[in-house]
Amino acid sequence: MENRQQSFEALYATISRLRDSGGCPWDRKQTPVSLKKYLLEENTELIEAIDSGDALHICEEMGDLLFLLLLLARIHAESGDFTMTDVLEGINQKMIRRHPHVFGDSQLENEADLRAQWEKIKSEEKRKK
Repeated sequence: MENRQQSFEALYATISRLRDSGGCPWDRKQTPVSLKKYLLEENTELIEAIDSGDALHICEEMGDLLFLLLLLARIHAESGDFTMTDVLEGINQKMIRRHPHVFGDSQLENEADLRAQWEKIKSEEKRKK
């Protein structure tokens, strides 16, 4: 666990340095809009890597996509929209909420029940927004 945390923090620190004054001009000029094409490209490359079954290629493409996601989070943090902590806490809470059969007392009979429960929870979340 600790190595994962240190690795994550090291990558985020690298991204922060790239965005800081004296950092990389390309990284500093990126915006959420400018990153859209790269996000799409890296997502496609990850899907192709998964299709190839090459674990090392999958690992590399996951890293490329993760870099862009963290860069996007950093850009939003700089503008005060939200932080990486907000992203992590939000997705963690959502996954716990959407898995009451794991983290709560819901009982499911089969995968169809699982899908129905997921869609019901998702629908309820959208109504609350």
